[in-house]
Amino acid sequence: MKHDRFIVPANTKINLKDYDPAYTDGLTDKAAAQAELQQGVQRLAKYQDILYAQDSYALLILFQAMDAAGKDSTIKHVMSGVNPQGCQVYSFKSPSSEELDHDYLWRSNRALPERGRIGIFNRSYYEETLVVRVHPELLVHQKLPPEANGKEIWDKRFKQINHFEQYLVENGIVVLKFFLNVSKEQQKKRFLARINEPEKNWKFSVSDARERQHWDQYMEAFEDVFNNTSTSYAPWYIIPADHKWFTRLAVSDIIVSTLKSLHLSYPTVSEVRRAELLEAKKVLESEE
Repeated sequence: MKHDRFIVPANTKINLKDYDPAYTDGLTDKAAAQAELQQGVQRLAKYQDILYAQDSYALLILFQAMDAAGKDSTIKHVMSGVNPQGCQVYSFKSPSSEELDHDYLWRSNRALPERGRIGIFNRSYYEETLVVRVHPELLVHQKLPPEANGKEIWDKRFKQINHFEQYLVENGIVVLKFFLNVSKEQQKKRFLARINEPEKNWKFSVSDARERQHWDQYMEAFEDVFNNTSTSYAPWYIIPADHKWFTRLAVSDIIVSTLKSLHLSYPTVSEVRRAELLEAKKVLESEE
Protein backbone atom coordinates (compact mmCIF):
# COMPACT_ATOMS: atom_id res chain seq x y z
CA MET A 1 0.00 0.00 0.00
CA LYS A 2 1.37 3.41 -1.00
CA HIS A 3 1.28 5.85 1.90
CA ASP A 4 2.01 9.01 -0.08
CA ARG A 5 -1.67 9.35 -0.92
CA PHE A 6 -2.48 9.77 2.77
CA ILE A 7 0.32 12.15 3.77
CA VAL A 8 -0.26 15.88 4.01
CA PRO A 9 2.91 17.30 2.42
CA ALA A 10 4.83 19.81 4.50
CA ASN A 11 4.43 23.47 3.55
CA THR A 12 1.42 22.65 1.38
CA LYS A 13 -2.15 23.87 1.63
CA ILE A 14 -4.67 21.05 1.26
CA ASN A 15 -8.44 20.85 1.06
CA LEU A 16 -10.16 18.02 2.89
CA LYS A 17 -12.64 17.73 0.04
CA ASP A 18 -9.78 16.25 -2.01
CA TYR A 19 -9.52 13.30 0.40
CA ASP A 20 -12.23 10.68 -0.17
CA PRO A 21 -13.47 9.17 3.13
CA ALA A 22 -14.68 6.08 1.23
CA TYR A 23 -11.37 5.41 -0.57
CA THR A 24 -10.12 1.79 -0.32
CA ASP A 25 -7.09 1.77 -2.67
CA GLY A 26 -8.96 -0.52 -5.05
CA LEU A 27 -9.54 -3.16 -2.36
CA THR A 28 -13.03 -4.65 -2.29
CA ASP A 29 -12.53 -7.95 -0.47
CA LYS A 30 -13.19 -7.20 3.19
CA ALA A 31 -12.22 -10.72 4.30
CA ALA A 32 -8.88 -10.53 2.46
CA ALA A 33 -8.20 -7.12 4.03
CA GLN A 34 -8.92 -8.52 7.49
CA ALA A 35 -6.52 -11.42 6.84
CA GLU A 36 -3.86 -8.94 5.74
CA LEU A 37 -4.51 -6.91 8.88
CA GLN A 38 -3.77 -9.98 11.01
CA GLN A 39 -0.43 -10.34 9.25
CA GLY A 40 0.23 -6.70 10.04
CA VAL A 41 -0.68 -7.28 13.69
CA GLN A 42 1.89 -10.07 13.84
CA ARG A 43 4.59 -7.92 12.24
CA LEU A 44 3.78 -5.10 14.63
CA ALA A 45 4.15 -7.48 17.60
CA LYS A 46 7.56 -8.52 16.31
CA TYR A 47 8.81 -4.96 15.85
CA GLN A 48 7.41 -3.90 19.19
CA ASP A 49 9.35 -6.67 20.91
CA ILE A 50 12.59 -5.43 19.33
CA LEU A 51 11.69 -1.79 20.09
CA TYR A 52 11.23 -2.72 23.74
CA ALA A 53 14.47 -4.72 23.90
CA GLN A 54 16.58 -2.08 22.13
CA ASP A 55 15.24 0.63 24.46
CA SER A 56 16.41 3.54 22.29
CA TYR A 57 13.35 4.82 20.47
CA ALA A 58 9.76 5.40 21.53
CA LEU A 59 6.75 5.66 19.24
CA LEU A 60 4.00 8.19 19.87
CA ILE A 61 0.80 7.64 17.87
CA LEU A 62 -1.86 10.36 17.80
CA PHE A 63 -5.45 9.81 16.70
CA GLN A 64 -7.73 12.73 15.89
CA ALA A 65 -11.17 12.51 14.31
CA MET A 66 -14.78 13.51 14.48
CA ASP A 67 -16.99 11.38 16.73
CA ALA A 68 -17.79 7.86 15.45
CA ALA A 69 -14.85 7.84 13.04
CA GLY A 70 -13.54 4.63 14.62
CA LYS A 71 -10.62 5.70 16.81
CA ASP A 72 -11.36 3.22 19.61
CA SER A 73 -11.95 0.25 17.33
CA THR A 74 -8.86 1.04 15.25
CA ILE A 75 -6.70 1.08 18.37
CA LYS A 76 -8.34 -2.14 19.57
CA HIS A 77 -7.79 -4.09 16.34
CA VAL A 78 -4.42 -2.73 15.22
CA MET A 79 -2.81 -3.08 18.64
CA SER A 80 -4.44 -6.43 19.47
CA GLY A 81 -1.15 -8.35 19.27
CA VAL A 82 1.03 -5.90 21.15
CA ASN A 83 2.50 -6.83 24.53
CA PRO A 84 0.65 -4.62 27.09
CA GLN A 85 3.94 -4.11 28.96
CA GLY A 86 5.28 -2.15 26.01
CA CYS A 87 2.23 -0.07 25.15
CA GLN A 88 0.14 2.58 26.87
CA VAL A 89 -3.06 4.34 25.74
CA TYR A 90 -4.27 7.71 27.00
CA SER A 91 -7.67 9.17 26.19
CA PHE A 92 -7.69 12.91 26.70
CA LYS A 93 -11.04 14.18 27.92
CA SER A 94 -11.97 17.66 29.09
CA PRO A 95 -9.06 18.98 31.19
CA SER A 96 -9.33 18.82 34.97
CA SER A 97 -8.91 21.84 37.23
CA GLU A 98 -5.33 20.75 37.91
CA GLU A 99 -4.58 20.49 34.21
CA LEU A 100 -6.13 23.89 33.54
CA ASP A 101 -3.69 25.38 36.05
CA HIS A 102 -0.82 24.32 33.77
CA ASP A 103 0.11 25.06 30.17
CA TYR A 104 -1.89 23.13 27.58
CA LEU A 105 0.97 20.73 26.76
CA TRP A 106 1.58 19.77 30.40
CA ARG A 107 -0.75 16.79 30.58
CA SER A 108 0.59 15.44 27.28
CA ASN A 109 4.15 15.72 28.54
CA ARG A 110 3.25 13.59 31.53
CA ALA A 111 1.86 10.88 29.26
CA LEU A 112 4.74 10.59 26.79
CA PRO A 113 5.97 7.01 26.24
CA GLU A 114 9.24 5.84 27.75
CA ARG A 115 12.01 4.61 25.49
CA GLY A 116 11.16 1.19 24.11
CA ARG A 117 7.41 1.76 24.38
CA ILE A 118 4.52 2.68 22.14
CA GLY A 119 2.33 5.49 23.42
CA ILE A 120 -1.11 6.13 21.94
CA PHE A 121 -3.03 9.37 22.38
CA ASN A 122 -6.75 8.98 21.74
CA ARG A 123 -7.23 12.67 20.97
CA SER A 124 -4.31 14.84 21.98
CA TYR A 125 -2.93 18.33 22.47
CA TYR A 126 -4.39 19.12 19.05
CA GLU A 127 -7.76 19.47 20.77
CA GLU A 128 -6.38 22.85 21.86
CA THR A 129 -6.48 23.97 18.22
CA LEU A 130 -9.72 22.18 17.34
CA VAL A 131 -12.50 21.99 19.93
CA VAL A 132 -11.17 25.06 21.74
CA ARG A 133 -11.11 26.92 18.45
CA VAL A 134 -14.67 25.92 17.56
CA HIS A 135 -15.71 26.79 21.13
CA PRO A 136 -13.46 29.76 22.04
CA GLU A 137 -15.41 30.27 25.27
CA LEU A 138 -13.35 27.35 26.64
CA LEU A 139 -10.30 29.61 26.65
CA VAL A 140 -11.77 31.45 29.62
CA HIS A 141 -11.19 28.38 31.79
CA GLN A 142 -7.50 28.35 30.84
CA LYS A 143 -6.97 31.68 32.64
CA LEU A 144 -4.41 32.85 30.10
CA PRO A 145 -2.63 36.18 30.57
CA PRO A 146 -3.41 38.81 27.90
CA GLU A 147 -0.15 38.28 26.00
CA ALA A 148 -0.91 34.55 25.60
CA ASN A 149 -4.38 35.17 24.21
CA GLY A 150 -5.68 37.24 21.32
CA LYS A 151 -6.26 36.67 17.62
CA GLU A 152 -2.75 35.27 17.09
CA ILE A 153 -3.25 32.43 19.57
CA TRP A 154 -3.80 29.70 16.96
CA ASP A 155 -0.73 30.58 14.91
CA LYS A 156 1.27 30.66 18.13
CA ARG A 157 -0.01 27.24 19.14
CA PHE A 158 0.81 25.78 15.73
CA LYS A 159 4.39 27.00 16.10
CA GLN A 160 4.61 25.75 19.68
CA ILE A 161 3.34 22.31 18.69
CA ASN A 162 5.78 22.11 15.77
CA HIS A 163 8.67 22.95 18.09
CA PHE A 164 7.40 20.44 20.66
CA GLU A 165 7.19 17.64 18.09
CA GLN A 166 10.59 18.50 16.65
CA TYR A 167 12.02 18.28 20.15
CA LEU A 168 10.43 14.85 20.62
CA VAL A 169 11.72 13.50 17.31
CA GLU A 170 15.23 14.82 17.94
CA ASN A 171 15.21 12.94 21.24
CA GLY A 172 14.16 9.60 19.79
CA ILE A 173 10.37 9.78 20.08
CA VAL A 174 8.92 9.07 16.65
CA VAL A 175 5.62 10.90 16.12
CA LEU A 176 2.84 9.42 13.96
CA LYS A 177 -0.32 11.49 13.50
CA PHE A 178 -3.52 10.00 12.10
CA PHE A 179 -6.72 11.82 11.19
CA LEU A 180 -9.53 9.31 10.61
CA ASN A 181 -11.53 11.00 7.89
CA VAL A 182 -15.17 9.96 8.19
CA SER A 183 -17.89 11.52 6.03
CA LYS A 184 -20.80 13.38 7.55
CA GLU A 185 -23.19 10.84 6.02
CA GLN A 186 -21.34 7.87 7.51
CA GLN A 187 -21.18 9.54 10.90
CA LYS A 188 -24.97 9.93 10.81
CA LYS A 189 -25.39 6.20 10.05
CA ARG A 190 -23.13 5.25 12.96
CA PHE A 191 -24.92 7.62 15.34
CA LEU A 192 -28.28 6.13 14.36
CA ALA A 193 -26.92 2.61 14.88
CA ARG A 194 -25.80 3.60 18.37
CA ILE A 195 -29.31 4.80 19.12
CA ASN A 196 -31.23 1.97 17.43
CA GLU A 197 -29.14 -0.93 18.76
CA PRO A 198 -29.51 -1.29 22.58
CA GLU A 199 -26.04 -2.79 23.00
CA LYS A 200 -24.57 0.36 21.44
CA ASN A 201 -26.62 2.90 23.40
CA TRP A 202 -23.76 3.46 25.84
CA LYS A 203 -21.58 4.74 22.99
CA PHE A 204 -23.87 7.64 22.15
CA SER A 205 -23.88 11.00 23.88
CA VAL A 206 -26.30 13.83 23.18
CA SER A 207 -23.27 16.12 23.02
CA ASP A 208 -22.08 14.13 19.97
CA ALA A 209 -25.16 15.26 18.07
CA ARG A 210 -24.67 18.84 19.21
CA GLU A 211 -21.06 18.88 18.00
CA ARG A 212 -22.23 17.61 14.62
CA GLN A 213 -23.95 20.97 14.14
CA HIS A 214 -20.45 22.51 13.99
CA TRP A 215 -19.24 20.15 11.25
CA ASP A 216 -18.12 22.85 8.80
CA GLN A 217 -16.28 24.74 11.52
CA TYR A 218 -14.45 21.58 12.53
CA MET A 219 -13.47 20.84 8.94
CA GLU A 220 -12.02 24.34 8.61
CA ALA A 221 -10.15 23.92 11.90
CA PHE A 222 -8.76 20.52 10.86
CA GLU A 223 -7.59 21.90 7.52
CA ASP A 224 -5.79 24.71 9.30
CA VAL A 225 -4.13 22.20 11.61
CA PHE A 226 -2.92 20.06 8.70
CA ASN A 227 -1.72 23.04 6.71
CA ASN A 228 0.31 24.37 9.63
CA THR A 229 1.53 21.29 11.52
CA SER A 230 2.23 18.61 8.92
CA THR A 231 6.02 18.61 8.83
CA SER A 232 8.77 16.46 7.37
CA TYR A 233 9.56 15.11 10.85
CA ALA A 234 5.94 14.64 12.00
CA PRO A 235 3.57 14.48 9.03
CA TRP A 236 -0.19 14.07 9.20
CA TYR A 237 -1.83 11.02 7.62
CA ILE A 238 -5.43 11.51 6.49
CA ILE A 239 -6.91 8.01 6.60
CA PRO A 240 -10.24 7.21 4.89
CA ALA A 241 -12.64 6.11 7.64
CA ASP A 242 -15.96 5.26 5.99
CA HIS A 243 -14.87 1.60 5.80
CA LYS A 244 -13.42 0.56 9.13
CA TRP A 245 -11.72 -2.53 7.70
CA PHE A 246 -9.67 -0.32 5.38
CA THR A 247 -8.95 2.24 8.11
CA ARG A 248 -7.43 -0.44 10.33
CA LEU A 249 -5.40 -1.94 7.50
CA ALA A 250 -3.96 1.43 6.44
CA VAL A 251 -3.06 2.47 9.98
CA SER A 252 -1.44 -0.89 10.69
CA ASP A 253 0.59 -0.76 7.48
CA ILE A 254 1.90 2.74 8.22
CA ILE A 255 2.87 1.87 11.80
CA VAL A 256 4.70 -1.29 10.69
CA SER A 257 6.50 0.56 7.88
CA THR A 258 7.56 3.29 10.31
CA LEU A 259 9.01 0.81 12.79
CA LYS A 260 10.74 -1.07 9.98
CA SER A 261 12.39 2.16 8.82
CA LEU A 262 14.11 2.52 12.21
CA HIS A 263 16.26 -0.56 11.48
CA LEU A 264 15.67 -1.89 14.97
CA SER A 265 17.78 -4.74 16.34
CA TYR A 266 18.07 -6.74 19.50
CA PRO A 267 20.93 -5.61 21.77
CA THR A 268 24.24 -7.44 21.42
CA VAL A 269 26.29 -8.34 24.49
CA SER A 270 29.96 -7.68 25.08
CA GLU A 271 32.59 -10.41 25.00
CA VAL A 272 32.80 -10.25 28.80
CA ARG A 273 29.05 -10.66 29.12
CA ARG A 274 29.09 -13.51 26.58
CA ALA A 275 31.74 -15.31 28.62
CA GLU A 276 29.56 -14.92 31.72
CA LEU A 277 26.60 -16.42 29.87
CA LEU A 278 28.66 -19.41 28.74
CA GLU A 279 29.84 -19.96 32.30
CA ALA A 280 26.25 -19.85 33.52
CA LYS A 281 25.35 -22.37 30.82
CA LYS A 282 28.00 -24.76 32.08
CA VAL A 283 26.70 -24.49 35.61
CA LEU A 284 23.13 -25.17 34.51
CA GLU A 285 24.09 -28.10 32.31
CA SER A 286 26.16 -29.63 35.11
CA GLU A 287 23.14 -29.88 37.41
CA GLU A 288 21.81 -33.36 37.99
